[in-house]
Amino acid sequence: QVQLVESGGGLVQAGGSLRLSCAASGRTFSRYAMGWFRQAPGKEREFVAAISWSGASTHYADSVEGRFTISRDDATNTAYLQMNSMEPEDTAVYYCAGNPWGSSRYESSSSYDCWGQGAQVTVSS
Repeated sequence: QVQLVESGGGLVQAGGSLRLSCAASGRTFSRYAMGWFRQAPGKEREFVAAISWSGASTHYADSVEGRFTISRDDATNTAYLQMNSMEPEDTAVYYCAGNPWGSSRYESSSSYDCWGQGAQVTVSS
């Protein structure tokens, strides 16, 4: 199983940018599809973005489409979430997750078997 550690969270003003990183340990990272989820206070965890194991396919929640970009670098076992034009509504704890089964249900947290500890992202207005 892959172990995941997020970094890059912090405080940013509305309209600004942040890049989250997700460092994975283990030799099977390249076989995992990767996803990003977020959870705001008092709300359920929600899907943000996903990328296939090959990197050829990406998927985004409607709320972040056109503003966020997911990518991966298998040479360094790292997944990224570039967040631009950020809004106060993007404030949440962000989690990266690994999907070893190639499930097409990338929006469902049940498709992922490993999770990072979370990174706090706060967007001020």
